[in-house]
Amino acid sequence: MTALVRACQLVDAVTAWLGKTIAWLILLAILVSAVNAVIRKLFDVSSNSWLELQWVLFAAVFLLCSPWTLREDEHIRIDIVNATLKKRTRDGIDMFGHIAFLLPFSLVMMITSWPFALGSYAIGEQSMNAGGLPQWPAKLLIPVGFTVLFVQGLSELVKRAAIMAGHLEDANQRAGGHQAAAEAEAERLLAAERERTAHPDTIPSR
Repeated sequence: MTALVRACQLVDAVTAWLGKTIAWLILLAILVSAVNAVIRKLFDVSSNSWLELQWVLFAAVFLLCSPWTLREDEHIRIDIVNATLKKRTRDGIDMFGHIAFLLPFSLVMMITSWPFALGSYAIGEQSMNAGGLPQWPAKLLIPVGFTVLFVQGLSELVKRAAIMAGHLEDANQRAGGHQAAAEAEAERLLAAERERTAHPDTIPSR
């Protein structure tokens, strides 16, 4: 278990570095969009390559930062329900979700998208729009993104098993973040509901 946890720590470090690096593409996408808009307004000149570059940058951020999001436990949850469950139950739900949904879906995407992307590269596929970009870099983002997500999913599964066995502390539980804030808000709403039920004539204050 110790060796697996160390391997997971290495995966986590790579995923965090990749996510933090790729996140800067958001700024680049904003700059490309702003420059494109200014040139179009001032000189009445535009190019499909500028528009497609924005799409590729967005796709890169979405696909390559999602494993980092998973690592940080920042993906969307129904927090008001999740906060009412015991931690062991939440951990069990996470493990079930990884095994039944995340890993199989990522594996299917990997298997189907690698030939899709490599085929595009082999024929030098270009955009159907005049002046557009080559298509293979954008298509390559799909298998790369899901491959990294699959590896991070395995890391999360191992870590969750170690946490449930008492071999590892839950770093995300300690760190808090917006999930902790959401859980605190859920607790406040539940307390308000209990107060309202106990005193039905009292209007709860915000």
